[in-house]
Amino acid sequence: MLYPELFASLEAVRWNMERDIPWAQFDGSRLSDEQARTIKMNAITEWAALPATEMFLRDNRGDSDFSAFMSVWFYEEQKHSLVLIEYLRRFRPELMPTEAELHAVRFDFDPAPPLETLMLHFCGEVRLNHWYRRAAEWHTEPVIRAIYDTISRDEARHGGAYLRYMKKAIAEAGDSARAAFSKIGVLMTSARRTSQALHPTNLHVNQGLFPNDTVQSRLPEPGWLERWLDEQIRFDSVWEGKVIERILHNLSLLFERSFSTAQELNRYRKEITAQLEAAGRRIGPHPA
Repeated sequence: MLYPELFASLEAVRWNMERDIPWAQFDGSRLSDEQARTIKMNAITEWAALPATEMFLRDNRGDSDFSAFMSVWFYEEQKHSLVLIEYLRRFRPELMPTEAELHAVRFDFDPAPPLETLMLHFCGEVRLNHWYRRAAEWHTEPVIRAIYDTISRDEARHGGAYLRYMKKAIAEAGDSARAAFSKIGVLMTSARRTSQALHPTNLHVNQGLFPNDTVQSRLPEPGWLERWLDEQIRFDSVWEGKVIERILHNLSLLFERSFSTAQELNRYRKEITAQLEAAGRRIGPHPA
């Protein structure tokens, strides 16, 4: 069971909102209206940890270890939303998200294969860590820079925790887990080929609500994410390359095979899929 160890390690580095955020350093002359509006959108996006947790608990009823870890992940992710809201409450109260705006991103996600979802969220944590690091550089006001730096480090630790559960899954499920992780890994490392920001909050998750079934589509400004990435924090190809490199590095360690490109990972995925299919043919159909 990983939960006790992960709880202890995350507890040891947990930050305090009152003591560890340098609120007294606020400089209103260095916060633009444009920057403040992006803080509101990120506060609402982080609130989507609520429906994500509901999804994880529903789809992992057979895994009490991982479900228990959700208590830590959910707490820390909601704390990210809360610290951004607190920043607005103190310095731009007119931009605080309303309860209705927060509740709008709480909707049901369709059931999905748990291992694929785990990998998707591992990649999401890696990506968010880099987005927030870039946001900290883009902002000019000292307090919000410190906040983004703080929560970016949380996201990195969450990615590490998800990676531990991926290692556990491979030990238990073998090639089935490798196939699930490599499948999503190919998608997440092919981001340069798409115009879409490949993060869980920007992917369609409820067929019955399509196209209003992404977290981003339910924000007050549905198109803000692409604008934030492309025009404001300027998350360019260099930064995207850092995300891809980090995902491929971790998968190389996980699968004990070196990958430097999405194409190499895809070849590995095909190998694993072929092995699973061959094993299925050898075993034959299950009796009714």
